[in-house]
Amino acid sequence: MKKIFLFTLTSLALILSACAPTTPSKNADPTPTPGSMMMENPEAAHMMEPITVPNVQPATESTGGQPLEYRVEDGVKVFELTTKAVQWEILDGVFVTAYTYNGTVPGPMIRVTEGDQVRVVVKNELPDPTTIHWHGVEVPNAMDGVPGVTQDPIQPGETFTYEFTAKPAGTFMYHSHYEGDVQVGIGLYAPFIIHSKESEANLPVVDKTLMISEWRMVDGETYAAMPMGAMEPNYFTINGKSFPATEIITVKKGDLVRLRLIGIGQFIHPMHLHGMPFKIVATDGHPVPEAAQLTKDTISIAPGERYDIEFVATETGQWMLHCHILHHTTNDNVEPGGLMLMIEVVE
Repeated sequence: MKKIFLFTLTSLALILSACAPTTPSKNADPTPTPGSMMMENPEAAHMMEPITVPNVQPATESTGGQPLEYRVEDGVKVFELTTKAVQWEILDGVFVTAYTYNGTVPGPMIRVTEGDQVRVVVKNELPDPTTIHWHGVEVPNAMDGVPGVTQDPIQPGETFTYEFTAKPAGTFMYHSHYEGDVQVGIGLYAPFIIHSKESEANLPVVDKTLMISEWRMVDGETYAAMPMGAMEPNYFTINGKSFPATEIITVKKGDLVRLRLIGIGQFIHPMHLHGMPFKIVATDGHPVPEAAQLTKDTISIAPGERYDIEFVATETGQWMLHCHILHHTTNDNVEPGGLMLMIEVVE
């Protein structure tokens, strides 16, 4: 017993000695701080600079995520995208410098049917290179949009054409894959919906796509919002707008409603619906068998995830959909704001 006690004291002494602060020698290298690391890494420092674009103009459109028109050439659906910077209004009087597809945040929705031949012609009018990744869509490797791996970056002034067969059916998105920490965060994202060739048995009356993201605005300058010190977001958007500028979704009592929730930012958002439970009918574009569908009122959406949820509008009134990380329902720390919208159920 005595030996065990002495061993324990000795061990404790060693542990305390190891934990005690030590004075570094004059020749020891100091532990690098995040600031010093940024100074030694110009590319990392660039990530933390404000977004500046010479002569950037206000957006000519005010609503993002609208269906993109196309033309048909030899049976191929041809879409055209132009990447460009604009001043985008996320809230009344609050403008961010955004990188966009066709001048809106989110960019235009590409909506096709499973099996369609798709061609997307991308013209880069940004001051930086870029690419497009078709998130979750099964494309040929050369069309995957990873710079330095599957393609060279699209340089400013250049054009690149993506071509693939649309599959599988489901909720997807497209976004930049060049300096994604910055470019995606400041607007280069959009919905990509592939409808099934088969007719749905119980088609929803209302079908809305909601892309969830974050922004950082300080002293009138836009920064890429990141999950790191001094770069956290202070504005939060659904389809490029902060509450109360978010859309009001109006439905009739008894309607079946589908919401396609897409996490495109860098933070998790537990989205909570007031008044009505919903079922999770698809995850990441893939349908959930009816027997496995969960009934919930809150669902956490991680970056890159997509959930299709459905509910029946049973009670009239205005019902809130919002993030339950309640700081995310503020605008620059002022409540209410951010990730909130109203679903208005009418007779």
